[in-house]
This record gives sequence, structure tokens and C-alpha cells, in this order.
Amino acid sequence: MSLLLKERVYTMESPTAKRGVYPLHGYKLGLYRLPIKLDDPAEMKSIHDGLKNTFEMDMYADRIFATYTWSEENMPDKFSKDYEKVDLSITVEIVSGEVVDIIYQIFPLDKFGDPQWITDYRKKADHFAKMIIDTILRNTILSDKMVESLIKTETISEDQALIRLEELTPLAQIVPDAKPKPVEEKVEVATSGDIKNEIKRDGNEPVDGPIDIEYKSKMKSSISFTAPSKHEIKTWGRVGSDNKVLGVWGEFVSVDYDICVGDGACIDACPVGVYEWAEFPGNAGSAKKPLMQGEPDCIFCLACEGVCPPEAIKIFEQK
Repeated sequence: MSLLLKERVYTMESPTAKRGVYPLHGYKLGLYRLPIKLDDPAEMKSIHDGLKNTFEMDMYADRIFATYTWSEENMPDKFSKDYEKVDLSITVEIVSGEVVDIIYQIFPLDKFGDPQWITDYRKKADHFAKMIIDTILRNTILSDKMVESLIKTETISEDQALIRLEELTPLAQIVPDAKPKPVEEKVEVATSGDIKNEIKRDGNEPVDGPIDIEYKSKMKSSISFTAPSKHEIKTWGRVGSDNKVLGVWGEFVSVDYDICVGDGACIDACPVGVYEWAEFPGNAGSAKKPLMQGEPDCIFCLACEGVCPPEAIKIFEQK
């Protein structure tokens, strides 16, 4: 919040935080931690949708990104031969969980072509980042959570908490209708007899990626597999027991084993040891696969999804 951040940029020297690694940043961040809980995907989507007409919004796993863009001109005469215009931007990242981290990083000016005629770039970027934060906290469902937190922590009334929130977010833009009701999205799972565009394989050749993220509606649910960890792994599209057609394994940590080439990049990338090697002789893609025996421990960092060469992995939020 801008009043608390004031003119300072808080830094976090550690490359890790509450849930694994923040992979999109260097080691110095503008960081503010809020003592409120945000872990419902429907609530995250409400924040995303509520501000999509105000900022450029994106949502990725357990994070929401809000980007503000502004333009700078080196002179008012647009018809001059020396006229230049550049678009600059700043992105604020909201990391969900038991507490909420709000992060922004001010990149060097050379990211935008190094227009040295621009003045006060860092000051402006810092101001706009705080404006985004204030706008999010004043207008979205996070405002309700902040009011509840202020009532408890400062022992004040609801009216006093609302006034306090306004004091803490002086740069907020007022955005009407920025609190759409959270709606939980339902994933359709195919059952026998109602499958359209069913994915069928003969197992004779390796399958090209990427994984079809709609596999649950295009493959029949098949027999589950009990891992050595006792975790029951759900499967789709698995045929027989000869491993020729393995289909997709894992409900939340989903790997298309017919696409998987068994290179092990996902095993190396996972910070919490979700995967272990398992033997599947007879599969055209590879004879060993990364078994998601620790699927319930997934922290949704998406590291494995990003490093998989044939794009055989898709990570979903657990609900």
C-alpha cells in the first residue's frame, strides 16, 4: 500500500519466499506482504476479471499480474523529424496463499530501448506500481479481506476500517463493478458414451506434444494407479497393462505419458520432489516415466511444465 511503502522500495535478498521460488524475478524486489488469505481460484478470477478493463491482467497458476502502460514523448511536436515516443510499463504480481505477497520490479530503462531523454523513469514506475496496488486493494474482493483484517488487528469498527483502508490507499483509482461474484469453474470429465473428439492411440509410435489440456473430456477415465507413497494417481486414456498406450496420468500434476520422452528435466526442476522415476517398458515414447507420487505436495511453481521438452505436462490448481 502506498502509504506504508512511502518512497521506499522494500527488498528481499533471498531468492525464495513462502512457497518455493519466485522464478520471474532477480533477487531485488519491491515487496509487500498482506496478512490476508487468498487461495480460492474463483476469488483470484474475480480479481482478474474485475480489473481487466483498467489494467492489462493475466493469471498464471497461483499468481495474478496487473500491468500499467504509459507513454513518454521527447517533444510535443509529433511532426518533427527528431520526435520520439516510447511506451513504458510496470507490472505488479499478486502471489496467493495463506498470506498475500504483492511484488513489483522496476526494470532498467534499456528494456524499453534505452531512451535516455526520459526523466524520472524510476520515480514514475514506482508511483504507478503503488497506484496499481492501491487500486487493487480498494476495489476488488481484497478490500473486503483487508477491512476484516483491520477490524481484528486494530480493534476498530467496520466504518473505521473502511476509512483506514482509504487512508492506506491514497493513489487508488475508483473502478465500478470490480467485485464480480466468484464463480467456481467446473471441469467436464468424459464418461463412456458422451465423448466427442475422443483421443485414440495405437501405441505403435511416439505421440507429438503438447498435451491436450482438455484431455478429461476427450479421454475415457481409466483404472487408477497406487504409487509407492500410497497416493492414488488417476489416469485417462490408459489401455491394457502392456504400457503401449498409457494416456494421461495425474489429476492435478498431469503428464501425458505417451508424449513424455523420459528426459528427467521435470524431476530435476521440481523443488519439492513431486516426481520419482518409474519403469514402463513397452511404451514408444520412453521406457521410464516421472511418476507424480508426491502430487498432493505440488506448490504450483510450474517449473516442471516449463522445462518439459515435448510439453507433456500440465499443472492444474487443486480444489
